[in-house]
Amino acid sequence: MADFDFGDGLRKVFLAGVGALATTVEKSQEIVDDLVKKGELTVEQGKALNAELKHKVQEVKEASEETKPEAEAAPEAE
Repeated sequence: MADFDFGDGLRKVFLAGVGALATTVEKSQEIVDDLVKKGELTVEQGKALNAELKHKVQEVKEASEETKPEAEAAPEAE
């Protein structure tokens, strides 16, 4: 039978999710900056949108950190 550490696998999935979230934030900020350059958004609208995105990312990060200890505390199946 394969020896699989469930906690390690869960940790890798969590880190992949955090990485995907960080990439999404960077890409969304680039899009907002491009819209500002094109004049489709004002600088103030762009700043407000970036602040809102950062706030939402922080909420998701905090929510995932709250669920992570619960998942690690779960008994491992052997």
